Amino acid sequence: MIREICKEEAFLAQKAEPATPDDLQIAADLLETLEHHKEGCVGMAANMIGVNKRIIAFDNQGDYMVMFNPEIVKKSVPYQTEEGCLSLTGTRPAKRWKSIKVRWQNENFQVRIKTFTDWTAQIIQHEIDHCEGIII
Repeated sequence: MIREICKEEAFLAQKAEPATPDDLQIAADLLETLEHHKEGCVGMAANMIGVNKRIIAFDNQGDYMVMFNPEIVKKSVPYQTEEGCLSLTGTRPAKRWKSIKVRWQNENFQVRIKTFTDWTAQIIQHEIDHCEGIII
């Protein structure tokens, strides 16, 4: 189900609750909403559709990917950039890392660890910031 984009900064500033297997439908809605906004959006966190859960969906080099309970466990090569967001107007400066190692759970709640780089890494960092309640 395509959901409305949440623009309420007080809600977006909350730290997300851990996702559980009961949240698989939320992830499906998140993915469907992201696909609906694909012309202007490359990633979304669950709080952007009004659900305070630690779930992100993003464009991983042409294929969509969903992560439950993602966390960055290693990062290297910092840089400064500017980012926009469907939930917020305008663009904002952000410090990002060229390479990040992420630990997350897949849709079967199996733990996965992978290193992401460049644009994909930037997208993931933006969405994990949403999970942390960080408004860029």
